Amino acid sequence: MVANTERSSAPRSIAVLGYQVIVGGEVLNSLGVVCHRSAPAHRYAVISDDQVARHWLEPAVRAIGSAIPRVAISTMTIPAGESSKSRDEWSRLTDWLLAEGASRDTAIIALGGGVVGDLAGFVAATYLRGVPVIQVPTTLLAMVDAAIGGKTGVDTPRGKNLVGAFHQPKAVVADPLTLSTLPAAHVRAGMAEVIKHGAISDVAYFTQAAHWAATVHRAVQHETGATQDRFDWLGASTLDVITQSVRVKADVVNTDPLEKGRRAILNTGHTIAHALERETDYALLHGEAVAIGLVAEAELGEAAGISAAGTADALRSALGGAGLPTRIPAGLDRGRLIDAMRSDKKSRGGGLAFALLKEIGAPAGNDIDGWSTILDEALVRDAFPGN
Repeated sequence: MVANTERSSAPRSIAVLGYQVIVGGEVLNSLGVVCHRSAPAHRYAVISDDQVARHWLEPAVRAIGSAIPRVAISTMTIPAGESSKSRDEWSRLTDWLLAEGASRDTAIIALGGGVVGDLAGFVAATYLRGVPVIQVPTTLLAMVDAAIGGKTGVDTPRGKNLVGAFHQPKAVVADPLTLSTLPAAHVRAGMAEVIKHGAISDVAYFTQAAHWAATVHRAVQHETGATQDRFDWLGASTLDVITQSVRVKADVVNTDPLEKGRRAILNTGHTIAHALERETDYALLHGEAVAIGLVAEAELGEAAGISAAGTADALRSALGGAGLPTRIPAGLDRGRLIDAMRSDKKSRGGGLAFALLKEIGAPAGNDIDGWSTILDEALVRDAFPGN
């Protein structure tokens, strides 16, 4: 095991839009206390996926039941993977809640990664016109990004997250110990969002995040299964990085809860990333697609004279050091990718919209002119790698 020299300290709490994101080793054991305090309910409906459930469903149920006597607890799992983030699964879950007799005094617990969080959050947003949800992210990507900020939704054949709602959780419980059962590829995928947070906020944090990501990658790069024997997930450096990433997102979300302005900077790298996911039929993990998108969009930004020279190289070095891909896969049709970008929900008037960087540590844009840039399609076609 690769051990940090210092173990994590007491749990940390970050305020986001009136609720708390609690980050700390073994805080899953306190889930029942958080539920009772933040979303008191007669019934808790725990939604997870079939991979996460093998490790963490029973501890989550036990934590709720031990803290809240005589509470009703219902559980349901979905198949792991992006294909479950669909209107069909939304329908199945809402029908299940109706069959369970879930009423307005029900709260939903989303136990899993970004797919579970988005889907269960959308179920909570729409069931009986809205019931409370507590997010319990079990992937790095969900801990630092997907579980925070209230975005919920499902995918459609036309693209990702095109049907959804803003529905803020009552609390987020992020226990780094759950990362010990995460496959190494999914650990790396989460690092893309961590590095992105540094790129849009602060050079020093970008450097810290890149160093930590490279350290984790060296520890788990030969791991094919869970990573618990390869890295100490309760180390202080891990808690520091997760907490700082949460603070970056909290700072943005607190000023723009409904993505009317500055919150667009969180989409850095995502216009290309979502197109890549669609055109590869989600063969790429979201974080892998984001890593490629961050570099490719920085190259576009440099070509347009918006991003400082060297921005793409800095991202390529940091993401590559974390074991992430940084180039668009060979064989993908450039025209199809651009068409997929045009279908992205960030697009306006058919234009190609990108959240670009001014430089590492600073997004391009402002509150007056906006935080997204519409690039001429001819420039994109000339600069965009592909066939």
